[in-house]
Amino acid sequence: MGKAYGFIEIQGVVPATVALDEMCKAANVTLATWERKLGGRLVTLVVEGDVSDCEAAVNAAMRNPLKPIASHGVIANPHSEIVKLVELSQKRWKKTPPESGETEDQKYLQEV
Repeated sequence: MGKAYGFIEIQGVVPATVALDEMCKAANVTLATWERKLGGRLVTLVVEGDVSDCEAAVNAAMRNPLKPIASHGVIANPHSEIVKLVELSQKRWKKTPPESGETEDQKYLQEV
């Protein structure tokens, strides 16, 4: 079994959080990163783990979502360019701007 990424794209932060909870409870996966577009109306979750775990996680999230799943997928043995893309997203997600000391997520929560 090799490294894999599982993707879910769903409308809204709350449905995304519930989907992530289902994914992590159903399989041995961890959150690699997430992206919010359109002011958080469209959220992409990326989990990582073994191929079978990512497949189980994506399937679990699709069983009973709070909102319709816009898109989903699993990439087994991702190409190095895909890994770079996920790592770039991770850096943006975990970034702490030196001028404010706040993370991007903290800034986002203040905007909401």
